[in-house]
Amino acid sequence: MTTGSDIRRARFVVSYRGTAFRGAAESPGVRTVIGELRTACEQILGQPIEFTLAGRTDAGVHALGQVISCHLPGAVDPSDLAHRLSRMCAPDIAVRSGDWAPDDFNARFSASSRSYRYHVWNAPEGNPLLHDLTWHVAQSLNLDLMNEAAQVVVGQHDFSSFCRAPDPAPDGTPLSLVRTVISARWTRGDPSHLVMFDIVGMAFCHQMVRSLAGTMVDIGSGRRSSHDMSTILDGKDRQLAGRVAPPQGLVLMKVGYERDRGGGAE
Repeated sequence: MTTGSDIRRARFVVSYRGTAFRGAAESPGVRTVIGELRTACEQILGQPIEFTLAGRTDAGVHALGQVISCHLPGAVDPSDLAHRLSRMCAPDIAVRSGDWAPDDFNARFSASSRSYRYHVWNAPEGNPLLHDLTWHVAQSLNLDLMNEAAQVVVGQHDFSSFCRAPDPAPDGTPLSLVRTVISARWTRGDPSHLVMFDIVGMAFCHQMVRSLAGTMVDIGSGRRSSHDMSTILDGKDRQLAGRVAPPQGLVLMKVGYERDRGGGAE
């Protein structure tokens, strides 16, 4: 029998293609990333496991560097467990690494930053090979205008205009939607039809990245002015922002932890 002294904290870095999942967090009756990993892990270890996610991702959203944490028996080799989980959960999930972590490590609450990338296929015709990884936008996009808008959101702001309103706290107090964006930038990839929005922040509220991306695409396509970004941000009104970009273009790239010498977990 495993005793309390035999239990240690473990951390895993996970990649997944979100197309087949109804989100990362476990939800009864639907296929989720954590549901798949928990089932496989419990089959290997023969005991209940509870995972904590660094960031919840919606249905259809992907991840390259999602981080999860859990308690495991000290006799378990986290690296070997990562390989076994990858084999069992392939091809939609890959567990890229597994390591022991400090006892107080929590994938969500220990995180100091999160990096996302949104992919747009910007061409008159769509790309069937990338249809579940990109948002097809046929209108030509002006990245200079989009980057002007992106710089407006860098820093600490109330992002109420770009977030789905959360349920209030149990005592009825509204939850703060003030967040800090560290960097935000649009670039063209290779091929040039692939347009990418990279954004790094300490934390993000629900649908924030997709709402920012959708509004900036409206600006880049000429549906809005780049000057509108400040007005929308200051207005703190969800109705002012543009459309929410579809989920399939979004990837959680990396979660950063201050304790890590490299600045993040990849």
